[in-house]
Amino acid sequence: MIMKAAVMTGVGRPLEILAVDLAEPKANEVLVKIVATGVCHSDLNALNDEKTPTPTILGHEGAGIVAAVGPNVSKVKVGDKVALSWVPYCGTCEFCVTGAVHLCESAFGPMFAGTLLDGTCRLSKEGEKVYHNSLLSTFAEFAVVPEMSCVKLPDEMPLAQASLIGCGVATGYGAAVHAAKVTPGSTVAVFGIGGVGVNAIQGARIAGASKIIACDVKPANLEIAKKFGATHTVNVAEDNVEAVLKALTNGFGVHFAIDCSGHTGATETAWKSVRKGGTVVAVGAFNPTMSLSIPAGGFHRVGKILKGSFYGDTQPFRDFPAIAQLYLDGKFMLDELVLDRINLDDINKAFDAFHDCSCINVGRSVIELSEQVAANVIDEYEEFEVVS
Repeated sequence: MIMKAAVMTGVGRPLEILAVDLAEPKANEVLVKIVATGVCHSDLNALNDEKTPTPTILGHEGAGIVAAVGPNVSKVKVGDKVALSWVPYCGTCEFCVTGAVHLCESAFGPMFAGTLLDGTCRLSKEGEKVYHNSLLSTFAEFAVVPEMSCVKLPDEMPLAQASLIGCGVATGYGAAVHAAKVTPGSTVAVFGIGGVGVNAIQGARIAGASKIIACDVKPANLEIAKKFGATHTVNVAEDNVEAVLKALTNGFGVHFAIDCSGHTGATETAWKSVRKGGTVVAVGAFNPTMSLSIPAGGFHRVGKILKGSFYGDTQPFRDFPAIAQLYLDGKFMLDELVLDRINLDDINKAFDAFHDCSCINVGRSVIELSEQVAANVIDEYEEFEVVS
């Protein structure tokens, strides 16, 4: 199949809109018609990373309609609406069988190599290999992805909003609900009010927290945080965060602190700002050159927990449908996270916006493609010879 895609041809270069060949899915793979895909800051990181193999098709926040399935696929069928997870798991390793699927390592070797799970690619141009990104490559009209990346959603779920569930939304929600395990009536501080932070706020709200305190350097982000459920805000550039958080909690400190900033200094402040027995969850990715320092004196007496969380401890087949249903029930805000809707041809405008400090970063630009799956495409791929 020849399709249109936005291709990374070199580090830091604008993406090029090119015609790319997509091979048919193998036995455990799914062909998805991409209807919507968010442009995440992680895509910019990949574009600027010399380790990203080129040429490659970026994009890891996607949703679409199943156009074909391999013969071993059982979780989805042709015509299903799906949100895509960029971290498929094996289901059989020590972590998967105990329910910690977010700790499965099966995806990372192929992910870093730019292939699918079997170490090969389905993408090419003029006979030359084109690499996958995060096992998805959603900046294209179609994608061949692992079955374990495809999560069925309700038929009434709009796909622009669904596309955001697979990364920042699930990470933030999961950080509050699953990693921190926020309890009803508790107090929560969220550091870093971006695409992950606002969804940690939403997760804390849904979990029943009584006070949710948004902590950030941008006044505009703090105002936005209130719309998503923050009851209080702290400007970390102007205020003594530890003092403010303790003043809001009768001097004890918050029960839970969730750091979405990726800065070790914020995590250290979070540690000082939680009460005895409290929990700090660091969901932001630290720069590996950074170091994290917490007081050693009296460590054993305070009973605090410091927990790292990857993907918000998300279990996609549990959490994606749950978030979608919360949205459909009017309990989870996704419409407000769609900052603008653009065509694939305009993708570089979304990348340019990341360099504009005045642009709102609490949400995503969403690329929309046609929701109509051509009948001839489905007919072509319903019966195919599996490639070994």
